[in-house]
Amino acid sequence: MGYIEGQDRNQIIMFPESIDEYISDDNSVRVIDAYVEQLDMEKLGFQRTTAPVMGRPPYSPKDLLKLYLYGYLNRVRSSRRLEHEAIRNIEVIWLLKKLKPDFKTIADFRKDNKKALKAVFRDFTKLCDEWNLFGKELVAIDGSKFRASNSKRNNYSAKKLERHIKYIDEKIENYMRELDEGDTTETCDRKPDASEIKEKLQQLRERKNKYEKYKEHLDKTGENEISTTDPDARLMCNNNNNVDVSYNIQTTVDSKHKIIVDFKVSQKPNDLGELDNMALRAKKLFKGKEFEALADKGYYKAEDLKKCVENGITPYVTKQIYSNGTGDRDFYGDRFKYDKDKNVYICPAGKELYYARDRKQKGKGIIGHEYRNYEACKNCEFKDRCTKSEKGRVICRHVDQDFLDTIDLQTELNMEKYKLRQMIVEHPYGTIKRSWGAYYFLTRRKISVTAEISLSLLVYNLKRVMNILGNDELIRRLKERKRPVLI
Repeated sequence: MGYIEGQDRNQIIMFPESIDEYISDDNSVRVIDAYVEQLDMEKLGFQRTTAPVMGRPPYSPKDLLKLYLYGYLNRVRSSRRLEHEAIRNIEVIWLLKKLKPDFKTIADFRKDNKKALKAVFRDFTKLCDEWNLFGKELVAIDGSKFRASNSKRNNYSAKKLERHIKYIDEKIENYMRELDEGDTTETCDRKPDASEIKEKLQQLRERKNKYEKYKEHLDKTGENEISTTDPDARLMCNNNNNVDVSYNIQTTVDSKHKIIVDFKVSQKPNDLGELDNMALRAKKLFKGKEFEALADKGYYKAEDLKKCVENGITPYVTKQIYSNGTGDRDFYGDRFKYDKDKNVYICPAGKELYYARDRKQKGKGIIGHEYRNYEACKNCEFKDRCTKSEKGRVICRHVDQDFLDTIDLQTELNMEKYKLRQMIVEHPYGTIKRSWGAYYFLTRRKISVTAEISLSLLVYNLKRVMNILGNDELIRRLKERKRPVLI
């Protein structure tokens, strides 16, 4: 029995009369074409929306946007790879009508239209709103770290710079000693001569000067670190507890169809302070409609929660549970029960901790109240399990703890709803990072990174709507849609 055999390469065959016949009616590339064609590129802020009268004509921004959307939808983000796709890929050939832009033209389009690319993301969310694809009742907010185009070696903190400078000083001192002593001993190994040592000294002094300038910058600005390749990126701990130079991408996802409502590029290594910001932005997009917001314990901050409640947003956020230093869970802070009538805390051993003093923070005033009972701790058999402090255990009650208790109870009573959080908000990150491989940025600086993530999140939303409506229905709606007027 033989194998299935292909046709003779020299055989004359009849190809379809047009490229269009190679592309099925429900192909996703037709969705991209229909969406971009109905956009008002000038109002969105794209450059070169009007063809010049003289000189060499440029590529249309619509064609280049189509190329990028196709690329991000198909795991192709590199401008050089997109250039290659325009030559070999029949779908891209159809999409661009046989245009073959070079990689520099492709890269320059993304570089020159940073704000416009974010505007396209906003346009599509408005489109989803027009079609009632947002439930506007329940959203989930979360952040995820995306690796920046900046290695850890090119990221410096004040302590790291001090270590580098100290090491260089020691090396300089050793070389200077060699110059002073000369080659007084005979060894089998060749030692560097005076000219080589002077060259090494010059290199070390240049490095030292560079590090001193970095340190001067940190002292002047008050920043904790500096990244030399991408100055806007920061050292962050990712989900795998690995440290890398990254950006923290915040997203708000509507629960109805898991469509991303809004996003923000944050330079902060944690999520504290972002809950109210993201929730209020969503409320603005929802035209003031009240809704519920889900977030994990990284967003547990009294000030943010209060702002949400004040603005008609109901937050469900799990509380932070702080360890006691010993690692014994039986003596974590949440195991100390507060007696409101007596104004004391009851420890797991049954002892009472009394109010001692207010805890203050510069610029904020009173932030909490300290409770302790050193006498009881002194003779407690569980002291070694409870605390590492010689004096005894101290419990700090937040100044807004009564309010936080209501949030905790509210979250606990709605735990079934809260359990939906992971399914709602982490799906986009899983798709973008794992399925599409876009867990790192190709561009540098916050404004460029914002444009890059805009493309990823836009394509995710586009893919979601394809699955919800179907490509045929989506194409039909896009062709019928009037061009939006941006406000």
